[in-house]
Amino acid sequence: MLQKEGLAEIISIGDELLIGQVVNSNAAWMGEQLFSSGIALRRVVTIGDSEADLHAAIDDACNNAQFIFLTGGLGPTSDDITKPALCNYFGVPLVWNQEAYQQVEALFARRGMTVTDRNRQQAMLPANCIAIPNPNGTAPGMWFEHKGSVIVSMPGVPFEMKPMFADEVIPHIKARFGGNNYFFRTVMTTGAGESAIAERLKKFESTLPENCRLAYLPQPGIVRLRLGISGTDGPQALQALNSKVVEMADLLSDIVYGYDNEMPEETVFRMLKERRFTLGLAESCTGGYLAHLITSLAGSSAVFKGSIVAYANEAKTVLLGVDEALINTFGAVSAEVATAMAQGARSSLQTDYAIGITGIAGPDGGTAEKPVGTVWIALAGPEHSEVQHFLFGDKRDRNIRRSALAALNMLRKALLK
Repeated sequence: MLQKEGLAEIISIGDELLIGQVVNSNAAWMGEQLFSSGIALRRVVTIGDSEADLHAAIDDACNNAQFIFLTGGLGPTSDDITKPALCNYFGVPLVWNQEAYQQVEALFARRGMTVTDRNRQQAMLPANCIAIPNPNGTAPGMWFEHKGSVIVSMPGVPFEMKPMFADEVIPHIKARFGGNNYFFRTVMTTGAGESAIAERLKKFESTLPENCRLAYLPQPGIVRLRLGISGTDGPQALQALNSKVVEMADLLSDIVYGYDNEMPEETVFRMLKERRFTLGLAESCTGGYLAHLITSLAGSSAVFKGSIVAYANEAKTVLLGVDEALINTFGAVSAEVATAMAQGARSSLQTDYAIGITGIAGPDGGTAEKPVGTVWIALAGPEHSEVQHFLFGDKRDRNIRRSALAALNMLRKALLK
């Protein structure tokens, strides 16, 4: 049998999860909460609305985890099978819980409604459970202890489950069972792949203490580096973590753009605003995606003047003033055209900086000389202009995303100079 102390499992219940009608966002959120609480999540199991499957999942989890968290199936309708299934599992009846009913009554009173018979039944709970308050809904949570494991059943509705888990369940577990403090910081990088970063951090990783772990979290154009540390002395662990974060960031200084899930567009927006610079865009293969990233930020109008989406060659010549001879000689996807697009946008929009992007997003349109994923990005500024060539691959959505992030990174580096 696996040593189960300090380990957790999540059992997510609902046919809607299995058929993909609802995405299991609860498990992802709970995993993050458990991680930051120093509780190791061993496994997430998703089952349908089946009493037999729930019994089997609990049996298996009790063999391998100290903490078992059930979500879903606690509503007042016939397809909510969790509560009767738990009664049958433990061999206990449902009993009236006056405190649980008072919470239901208070919730309905706040909404100006009368408690129905169906909702009144929410106060009937398994005889062997401890009720967990649910100020946001009618279904209380339930705390059981069985075979050396804690089993907690919670509603599946996120706005009910999350506060119950964060405000009631986790604090009670920490108070009763103790455990390590766990802290983590995330270093955000762009401009290098996961394997290249791992090679640069090889020596650094070999010197990390046992209570410190580094995780690589790649996505198109970005690699997040999550450094976590545990310890019984919270302040000491946090100080050690911050020291290691600084050391790692120094080793990767050319590709680190921010911390703790800050996105590249947020970094660039902040830098432009601090320096009182303005930005304009000329987008071809990205089709306005870069403009979308920037304008999704509140207050972006302080720095962003606009984007000219010049998809067709005619648009490049008419809207951006790109010389038709450049397109005929070098092709629309070229350093020369990207540069002319950036210069045209800077002139038309009257900005300090402008970016021009042209490329072949795919999946069609590539040639032997210019395969799908070929992108040229130009930056035009008051004292700094450049153009760079990229080969991103054959996935259209990924090429658009990576092109926008590469453009932001070019601007970020120019602003640092």
